Amino acid sequence: MRLGAILTVFTVLSISIGFITLSVKGQEIERKEAKKEIARLEKLKKEVEKLLEEKKAILKKIEEERENLKKEREEFEKRIKEIEKERYKKLAKVFEKMDPELAGQKISAFSDPKKAAYILYNMKPRAAGEVLNYVDPPMVDKIVKILTEIRKQAKKSQELSSPINSS
Repeated sequence: MRLGAILTVFTVLSISIGFITLSVKGQEIERKEAKKEIARLEKLKKEVEKLLEEKKAILKKIEEERENLKKEREEFEKRIKEIEKERYKKLAKVFEKMDPELAGQKISAFSDPKKAAYILYNMKPRAAGEVLNYVDPPMVDKIVKILTEIRKQAKKSQELSSPINSS
């Protein structure tokens, strides 16, 4: 019986050693798989970081371009205002040369009182006053309100651009 018990113990030990060996081999396989997965994830991380850097560079270019476009737009708007000022000055000269009654009729026919106000603003005050005598009263009210605002804005911009007197 001892031999049978020894064989049984030996068989159990063999099976246990086999399981342990399989377990160790399984752990090695798991480690190798884990290392492969880690390597794959590290590679993926590097790719993501590279893409992120590329996107940041693109975003920076877009922001720079936006700033350039903003500056160009401001310059363009400034140039448009300058052109409009010149246009109103030329129109003011034309209206100054007209008969005041005819000029008043033409200004009364304007659909935009703002344009009429800018023309009158650029005329000599005496000539503008004579023309206003011949403009329809409702239009005169609108023009006077607009002229008041124009003069306020002009005064503010003069105050901002004039040097401060230190006496």
